[in-house]
Amino acid sequence: MSDHSRPGLGIVLILCAGLLLSSQDALAKVLASAYPVLLVACLRYWAQSALMLVLFAPRMGLDLVRTRRPMLQLARGISLVAVTLLFYSGLRYMPLGEATAVIFLAPLVVVLLAVFWLKERVSLGVWLAAGGGLLGVLLIVRPGGALFTPASLLPLAAAFCFGFYQLITQRLGSTDNPATSNFLTALVGSLGTSLLLPWVWQTPALMDMLLMAALGGIAMTGHMLLTHAYRFASPAALAPFTYGQILTATLISALFFDHLPDTWAVLGMLVIILSGAALVWSQQRTRQSR
Repeated sequence: MSDHSRPGLGIVLILCAGLLLSSQDALAKVLASAYPVLLVACLRYWAQSALMLVLFAPRMGLDLVRTRRPMLQLARGISLVAVTLLFYSGLRYMPLGEATAVIFLAPLVVVLLAVFWLKERVSLGVWLAAGGGLLGVLLIVRPGGALFTPASLLPLAAAFCFGFYQLITQRLGSTDNPATSNFLTALVGSLGTSLLLPWVWQTPALMDMLLMAALGGIAMTGHMLLTHAYRFASPAALAPFTYGQILTATLISALFFDHLPDTWAVLGMLVIILSGAALVWSQQRTRQSR
């Protein structure tokens, strides 16, 4: 249930979620530089599945796995696995802040998918926001710049997969429990990555294995905080603070990886943030006018 009556609490929760998710990405960047990305993702999903089973199964029982739309749940799980593998791979070659900014194109991707897949009509303002987001990416990975390499396509591809994931999540919201959707997604990730794991297996040190498992707990907690944030505040009120994750990722990158974005990259981040905020504002106006 949501009443949007405590926007301050919603803002605090979404800022905490951004900090957790940025920290998870930073940890994944460290681990993915030493181990196969598939191994890191696999242990993350298994830990997340086990944790959700412990937390939700006693209360929900078999309802935890009951879904009215199994094929959509499968597609949602595959989409998020693709996001994880592509983004973790991109973090091997790109700074954390810049890669995070690129994946925040996902809301704009949702709009494009709604137009071309669901045949929805959108306003000129939405198209301008989408164009602004793409301009922001070009400023970050500009031709001739140090980041203009094939590896820069990895977080961009992750953003498109994340757009699919968000669109499917919206369609499942009216039929399936969020806990069910999140558990089934983690389960698809666990089983899917396990099938390929024998080809890339590398025995991790005990501490590294625990850190890979911690990724699952951090990711689950971050997404739970996001869910609760939208109970207390509207998407329009939270939109500017959602992009705080780009700032926290940039700060973590500076503190732990000794990297600061250059002027063009900072400008690109700002353009993506403003484009995303403009998108939310335009969609809010469209809803109010109906």
